[in-house]
Amino acid sequence: MLHTQGLQYTYTGGEKMAFPEISCKNGEHMLIIGSSGTGKTTLLHLLAGLLSPQKGEINIAGQDIARMRGRTLDRFRGQHIGIIFQKSHFVSSLRVADNLHLASYLAGQPEDKTRVSELLGRLNLSHKLDKKTQELSQGEQQRVAIARALINRPDLILADEPTSSLDDENTAAVIELLEKEAELAGATLVIVTHDQRLKDRFSRRVEL
Repeated sequence: MLHTQGLQYTYTGGEKMAFPEISCKNGEHMLIIGSSGTGKTTLLHLLAGLLSPQKGEINIAGQDIARMRGRTLDRFRGQHIGIIFQKSHFVSSLRVADNLHLASYLAGQPEDKTRVSELLGRLNLSHKLDKKTQELSQGEQQRVAIARALINRPDLILADEPTSSLDDENTAAVIELLEKEAELAGATLVIVTHDQRLKDRFSRRVEL
């Protein structure tokens, strides 16, 4: 499950941001919405352990990651948190399959070719298995990024605008995949979005 309390963060030279309490059980889904500049992506990065709050707690799977540092935090993130960024951040010299295997390796997990094939098949990307990521369209890259976030069956799935470059058909497929994977793993799903298609689909929201 995910629970936060008293989260505060300040960028150098910026105003203090104080975030509302979030409580989301295993298997539950939540949107984070709000106008530009309200701190949606900052909050997502705090939940992912990519930023450390000045104050507050972030409890994921029974652990307060706000107090973790270094290698301990890196390993916990790799094993328990799947992140879908707005930009894909692939290793461009590697094939699609290798980028997914790399995510498992960095989390200390064994290579699972069956899992890779399964995820890419469900995202209509089986034919791109051996392609370099730079050979893919933007929408294809976004779907590979989603597969990478799901590869280790995380407890918490964080998605930053996961459907921004997708058409209606692929948006439906991606959201169904995220929901199904969250259900299968008993994972919490948190999505930052401006996409009205998602706002119409999810009733539980935190507005900043």
